Amino acid sequence: MIIDHVGIAVSDREKSKKFYTNILTPFGISPLIEHEDWIGFGKQGRPEFWIGAGKDTKYFMHVAFAADTKAIVDAFYKIAIAEGAQCNGKPKLRNDYYADYYGAFILDYDGHNIGAVFHG
Repeated sequence: MIIDHVGIAVSDREKSKKFYTNILTPFGISPLIEHEDWIGFGKQGRPEFWIGAGKDTKYFMHVAFAADTKAIVDAFYKIAIAEGAQCNGKPKLRNDYYADYYGAFILDYDGHNIGAVFHG
C-alpha cells in the first residue's frame, strides 16, 4: 500500500462503526483504536482506515480494500447490502478497468463509494 492511512467523515459514528465492523470482517479488518471522535480499523495492531464524526460529509470519497480472494469481494458485497448499503456495482470481473480486476462497490450511509477488489 502506498498510503499509510486514510480517514473519512461519517454523519453517525456509532451506526458507521457497526456498518464498517461488519463489512470489513471478511478482510480480517476490525476496529483497533478509538481516539477522540475517530475509530481506526486495521489488522495486526495497525489502524489504516479511520472514520470520524463531526466533519463535513458532503464530499465524495472513494476507498477500495484489497481482497485476497474473489470470495472476500463477494462476502463484502453481500454483508454491505444486508447492512443497508446501496449497490454501486455488483461483484464481477471488470476487464475494462484492466485485466483480472474483480471488484464490487457500494455506497455507504453517507454516499461514500467503498469497494473491494481482487487482482486475480
